[in-house]
Amino acid sequence: MVNKYLSSDLELLDMGTGGGEFLLSLNRPCEKTSVTECWQPNIELLKRKVVPLGIKLASIDDNDIIDFEYNSFDIIINRHESFDVNEVKRVLKPNGIFITQQVGGENGNRLSNMLIPDFQPRYKSLNLKNTQRDLEENEFDIIFADECFTYQKFFNIQALIYYANVIEWEFPAFHAEDNFEELLNVYKELISNGYILNYEHRFIIVAHSKK
Repeated sequence: MVNKYLSSDLELLDMGTGGGEFLLSLNRPCEKTSVTECWQPNIELLKRKVVPLGIKLASIDDNDIIDFEYNSFDIIINRHESFDVNEVKRVLKPNGIFITQQVGGENGNRLSNMLIPDFQPRYKSLNLKNTQRDLEENEFDIIFADECFTYQKFFNIQALIYYANVIEWEFPAFHAEDNFEELLNVYKELISNGYILNYEHRFIIVAHSKK
């Protein structure tokens, strides 16, 4: 989908590029490519890996301020990175393209409710409908939009415990000892079905700036 809108003459920004692996797979001119990243270990990696190639790097923090000038980019891509629609609009050129895939607010909620008493989703309102509305209210036309809820299965309890410790925003304050009774109930499902079922929530939008 990204390649559909890319050409070598366009200025591209990859928001939340991680280690830059996907970006580099696009094989595009480095001098017309910029990235943002918030996690410090990735920032240090990018300084060694992509900055020497001529790719411009800007750190970004929780305020979602994009440290680039107005009208800097023809296309902005964003995979699982939070964003402020006004900031995207500001740095995107008129008639620019914004492509984002997001993890929706219902992601993993079945398992979170099973493991965390009184669980409250952190990003409850993050979904296709609300994000599409925000973009439309800020001078974007929606070219493409889709949403899906896919299966996720865990086949052993050790993998589940590891996952719950790593994805801490979906399993706040989880600890195997503290949540032992909840883990026993989940284990019963594993024994009964051969796996523990969870659901993933994803949505994608391609938007055109009308500013």
